[in-house]
Amino acid sequence: MSNPTSVTARIALTVTQPARLVFSVAVAQGTPTDRETLSITVDGTEVPATEVSSIAGTRLHVVDAPTGRLELAYAADVTGSAPTPAVTDAEAIEYTRPSRYCESDRFNVLAPTQFAGLAGQELVTAVGAWVNGHMRYIPGSSGSTDSAIDTLLAGQGVCRDFAHLTVAMLRACGVPARLMAAYAPGLVPMDFHAVAEAAVDGRWQVVDATRMVPRAGLVRIATGRDAADTAFLTVLSGQVTFGPVQVTCYAHDGLLPEDPSQPVHL
Repeated sequence: MSNPTSVTARIALTVTQPARLVFSVAVAQGTPTDRETLSITVDGTEVPATEVSSIAGTRLHVVDAPTGRLELAYAADVTGSAPTPAVTDAEAIEYTRPSRYCESDRFNVLAPTQFAGLAGQELVTAVGAWVNGHMRYIPGSSGSTDSAIDTLLAGQGVCRDFAHLTVAMLRACGVPARLMAAYAPGLVPMDFHAVAEAAVDGRWQVVDATRMVPRAGLVRIATGRDAADTAFLTVLSGQVTFGPVQVTCYAHDGLLPEDPSQPVHL
């Protein structure tokens, strides 16, 4: 991603019992930026946030919030992409195993049968095209705990569901795959976006079965096994009531070209 991109996120919620919260809205560690700001307040008073480094450069911000109206405001002017290291032996094992939302062991008949005879780049491209052709993108059509099996049976979902199904199918075919949360220029309606990444020839490449945005323009936020590792908010303790979430993402030089048949590496 070499196109200068400005991103913002605003999250509002009501803390009804003192809560420990983990936010994942900042661009990934190592992402070049000209400017980056993060503010978290409760009833107008700034509360401290502790930054914690997580998987593949994911930056988590942990907040111990008292009761009241919490507002988060994040902004960054991004000038490039953080280099993505080669796939390690440990990653190749971890990201081929089943996980909470990508139960690939339940796809170990369907996926190898559907994609018999395919391997490498041809297999990854075919899985992305199959998910795109068998799913309908319908905002609000799935729940936060829906898994890849739920998505397959429903035949519809949002970006996280497309990504979970893609990851599960790839893992069932023996391809290491993981989920990435990102800011996505051109996404309509604008929101946080989720895509899959597949390991091909030792490198991670982006697979977006929604085909809603140019993959080369994505700005990485978080990376992990599935949405359990990449959610923009995790409530570790206490209770909150969710309010509005607003995301903006503007590519200053316009949207980059997109060809789903070609590999894209961030």
